[in-house]
Amino acid sequence: MRVVTVSATYGTGGSVIGPAVAERLGVPFLDRAIPGTVAQELGVTLEEALAHDDRAESGLARLLYGVMRLPSVTFGGVELYAPQTMPPSAEDFTFRTEQVIRETARTHGGVVLGRAGAIVLADHPGALHVRLDGPPRRRVLQTAAFSGVPEREARRIVAANDRARAAYVRQFYRADPADPGLYHLVLDSTVIPVPTCVELIVAASVSLG
Repeated sequence: MRVVTVSATYGTGGSVIGPAVAERLGVPFLDRAIPGTVAQELGVTLEEALAHDDRAESGLARLLYGVMRLPSVTFGGVELYAPQTMPPSAEDFTFRTEQVIRETARTHGGVVLGRAGAIVLADHPGALHVRLDGPPRRRVLQTAAFSGVPEREARRIVAANDRARAAYVRQFYRADPADPGLYHLVLDSTVIPVPTCVELIVAASVSLG
């Protein structure tokens, strides 16, 4: 089963390239389904899960609150959190997100977009780790063209999302998501066409066996 993680700065087309790679490899694309599953497992609303998800474009101000794990019990060998009146902490959301990613990669394979997938699945056999990036100026222009917002607003969106996504990785994994050492393949998808990026990623994944 093929496993690919994609770390994408804002404006590099990760939400387009990721699904295309998954389709070519015949595996699930793990993005929007992750916060939905986490919400179900923690017994919270989807909005609450999205507020702690690094791919969400809003609500990330709550990302860094709390680091204390809730008391847990063991049921059938699986660790579950006992019901509490205190809401889940940011670490709880991250822990559950990791579980969903690891279990899906193990049982079905998949293409994981964001969520520090290269770190979470660093030891997964045969997993390919990809970074999509590009100069801020070109990412701003792509965001403006794709969304139809003015360039000034696109600049604000790109900067805000870059900060939030980097903060997620630094807070929970003490790592820099821009570190090329985390990845097998780094692509500038602001100049390399999307179909070419897809072909390169698929070929690299297949070459890993």
